[in-house]
Parts: sequence; structure tokens; C-alpha cells
Amino acid sequence: MATYPMHVAGLDRDFPICKVTDDLYIGAFIMFGDAELTVACARDLLKLAEELDYDYLLTAEAKSIPLIHEMARQSGASEYFVARKGMKVYLTNPIHVQVRSITTQHDQDLYLSGEDAAKMKGKKVLIVDDVISTGESLHALEELVHQAGGEVAGRMAVLAEGDAQKRSDIVYLEKLPTFNA
Repeated sequence: MATYPMHVAGLDRDFPICKVTDDLYIGAFIMFGDAELTVACARDLLKLAEELDYDYLLTAEAKSIPLIHEMARQSGASEYFVARKGMKVYLTNPIHVQVRSITTQHDQDLYLSGEDAAKMKGKKVLIVDDVISTGESLHALEELVHQAGGEVAGRMAVLAEGDAQKRSDIVYLEKLPTFNA
């Protein structure tokens, strides 16, 4: 399998190049199982977040959960929020949005419990993701924050891919190119 070498948060990694469509390939950035990379990325994102005023961190299930957990641990935050990709029995009075993901190529639902939404009301929420590409997941998370009555304090990711690199409202560590067939 072909790979793309990158230097992220002071570490070198080779990302497998994966086919998304006949014309589009991406470098797969997966933090699961790479504790060293997760810790380093959380550290560097928190340095960038020092300029932001926020009360809570929010991400979407699943690949960025280790990242947001480590950011909370390093910053001393007692809790953070994860939008679930499926309805769970423990999600009481959930709020819900739908998103189309570039990696799954179909519509997905994101749910946030009513309890978490109540905590967000009137609060500033920093949205964190591993990779921002089309911005669809980011938009869905923003919608959840707004439905909860919160305010988006900022948007950050480890990597910005494709057109996301041109956005001035996203803070990220590195650029990840897309690849053609």
C-alpha cells in the first residue's frame, strides 16, 4: 500500500493512501492506538487554544475521541462532549442532526444527550476533530451547539484537508493534501 509521509506535532508518520472515489484518494490519519501521536497533537492543539475562550470541548464519534480525551486530561477539564453516531438508550431527550461523511460516503446521524445539551446552553464550545475536509461534520457539530443554545468558540483539527486549508475560521496543525488517481 502506498503511503504519504507527514510530520505532525513533532512526530513523523506514514499515512496509508486510501481510495474514496475513482478520482479521489486521501491520506488516512488514524490516531487510534498511537498514544504518542495523540498526546503530542493534544499538546499542540491546546497551545493554539490558549488564545480562545471556551467552556467545553466537543467532538464527533469516533476517531477523534482519544484526542479530545487527551486534550481534556492535559487541560484539567473535568468533562467534554461527544456527539454519537447512533441513538443510544442512555441518550435522554437527545438533539439530532444529519451529516454526509466523506469517509463513509453516506448520511450519518449525530446525537447529543439532552443533559449534555443543557450544560452547553449559554456556554462557549470549542469543536475539535482529527481531520477537517469538506466541513460537513464540522457544520453538523456547529448545528448541535446552536440547537443546545451554546456558542461556537472555535473550530480546530489536527489536519486540514483539501478546501478546508483555505478556511480562516479553522485552526489546525498541518495541511493534508488530497490525491488524484
